[in-house]
Amino acid sequence: MEIYQIRTFLAVARMGHLTRAADQLHLTQPAVSKQVKALEHALGVLLFDRQPTGMVLTREGQALFPLAERTFSDAMELLNQARLLRGEVSGEVIIGTVIDPDTLRLGSFLGALLEYFPKVQARLRHGISGWVMERVNGGEIDAGFYLGPVVHPDISSLHMRTLQYLVVGPPQWSSQLQVAGWADLAAMPWIGTAVHSSQHRLVRDMFAERGLAVRTVFEADQEASMVSLVRSGVGLATMRNDLALTAQAQGEVCVWPGTVQDCPLSLIYKTARTDDPLVAACRKAMAVVWPTD
Repeated sequence: MEIYQIRTFLAVARMGHLTRAADQLHLTQPAVSKQVKALEHALGVLLFDRQPTGMVLTREGQALFPLAERTFSDAMELLNQARLLRGEVSGEVIIGTVIDPDTLRLGSFLGALLEYFPKVQARLRHGISGWVMERVNGGEIDAGFYLGPVVHPDISSLHMRTLQYLVVGPPQWSSQLQVAGWADLAAMPWIGTAVHSSQHRLVRDMFAERGLAVRTVFEADQEASMVSLVRSGVGLATMRNDLALTAQAQGEVCVWPGTVQDCPLSLIYKTARTDDPLVAACRKAMAVVWPTD
């Protein structure tokens, strides 16, 4: 029994037809039929009923199908891991980035990728989290960094760290912010971010949980711009804890003491590509730079 015979069995079972399975596998129909018969002989059971309309799984075939899926998946993972260990992974991997490189440990990540997989070339594409998610799901980029809970059914993630966000306002609003409640904050002007950004979702959700919504007067695409707008008295914003405290120490903003919002930072990739060598290489480099406890 060979792994390619199991692959052929799975293709025929899913397609329900020898010709369509042959097209998918880039084989001739006689070759597909021969592999199915060889597997049936090796297993000692009939896997399909050959009918004029196509191939229908027998009771034995139905029982063995999920085991064949697991066996094939495990075998492919074994082969891919062997390639990783031999350092034979090569090609171009496109990685989506967000926020600043230091927070991502991007330099260390790329260094680990080069050390373990010298034949892999990385290309970076910078954007916001929603943009990264869309392009990972669409296959335009191989993996990417993402801020926020990952709830997409087709996307897997590796947790890196949890960032904390604070609500900040102009320093001249300090006295009113110290006594403000959620409703007071919602009534104040806000500096928003792009609709697909993590900060947009963070603000929307934390007020929606309390039956409130904010009034956005400006939209900024970079945290440096947000600091400038907040300092100028335009409105409130959310800001990463480290940046907010630094800006507050410099007299550029004041921090509202009412909340600290957690936001996970992860590496995301398409679940269907978990065993892809390039994605596996990214996961390996991530494990080196962001080891789990």
